[in-house]
Amino acid sequence: MPLITAPNLESPDDFYAELVATHDGLDADASHALNARLVLLLANHVGRLDVLREALAAARSGARPEETRGSWPVPRPG
Repeated sequence: MPLITAPNLESPDDFYAELVATHDGLDADASHALNARLVLLLANHVGRLDVLREALAAARSGARPEETRGSWPVPRPG
C-alpha cells in the first residue's frame, strides 16, 4: 500500500482547528512532545514500515498532498 498523498481528510478544516486547539496553552517543549506522541500514535495506527518510510521521506522534503500544494497552513504550536 503506497502512501496516500492526495487529499484524504474527511474534514480538513475541522481537523486543523482541533490540532491547533490541542496545542493551546502549551510551551514549545510541551508542544513538541505532543507532536511526537501524535506521530507515534498515528505511526502505530498505520503500522506498515514501508508506508512510514515513504511518509518520513515526504515530510522531510516538505511534500504536501498533491492537490493542495502551497495552501496547507503550518501549525503554530502554543
